[in-house]
Amino acid sequence: MSRSERSPLLLAGLLATSGVAHFAAPRQFDAIVPRVLPGAARAWTYASGAAELALAAGVALPRTRRAAALATAAFFVGVFPANVQMALDWRGRPAPLKAASLGRLPLQLPLVLWARGVAKGGEGRS
Repeated sequence: MSRSERSPLLLAGLLATSGVAHFAAPRQFDAIVPRVLPGAARAWTYASGAAELALAAGVALPRTRRAAALATAAFFVGVFPANVQMALDWRGRPAPLKAASLGRLPLQLPLVLWARGVAKGGEGRS
């Protein structure tokens, strides 16, 4: 299997793992739901987990890969405010946790580029 064939499956695996985590350990995700969103945090946690599972399935299937990968790129942009919320909330935590929360912020860009690359049939460099 070539690298360009593995890339979509790795992205699908990342999405699936994260999606399952939203259901298996929802409290950690509830805590980073931006408070400006209406309704219960748990509803947003489950909705985003379900979205990740659907995106994973779409990216894994060649027939739906392009559309699902573009939707994944948009999803990664859409969840960025949760990472910002986490960084703000974790300002007073011990240095390693604070660093982890801040480190998540720039990681969104490579994820968006990876998803765009999968949509284009490449490896994520666009």
